Amino acid sequence: GIIRKLREYSPQQTIFRAWCPGCATGEEAFSIAILVRECLEECNLYNHVRIQIYATDIGNEGIEFARKGRYPKNIAADVSEARLKRWFVDEGDSYVVCKEIRESVIFAVQNIISDPPFTRLDLICCRNLLIYFTTGLQKKIFPLFYYALLPHGILFVGTSESLTNDSKLFSTLDAK
Repeated sequence: GIIRKLREYSPQQTIFRAWCPGCATGEEAFSIAILVRECLEECNLYNHVRIQIYATDIGNEGIEFARKGRYPKNIAADVSEARLKRWFVDEGDSYVVCKEIRESVIFAVQNIISDPPFTRLDLICCRNLLIYFTTGLQKKIFPLFYYALLPHGILFVGTSESLTNDSKLFSTLDAK
């Protein structure tokens, strides 16, 4: 997947940097951290590449919740038993993301429209955020994402979102 594609461009890479704007309560950011970790292990690269995920949202309340990495037991409907055992700590009425994964995700309050973006990123995961923006705002955000990504970087958007028709900045790797 993505890790293998990125290795083609930068075999000496020592850090994998991703940004999840509009992270809400953090599920997606932690999911990416887990998936990247698993991919690095699968490629025998975990000891050579550090994971750094920036997760931002406009609201402080969601960020505070996300930082704790504590989720209700019903996440078992969406998270495999193997992943729950490996990446979460069972604490009675909730599951808590293990410390190692929590430490790879940096949560911060940020207004994607007015605050500066993160840069030198391998991945931007922007699912279910752009649908809340007008077409005019979307046209401003895509160049910002392009600037934030490394030349080989990947922009991942949700199925209900698409690049504006006039965007020549990105080419499609997988429409699904």
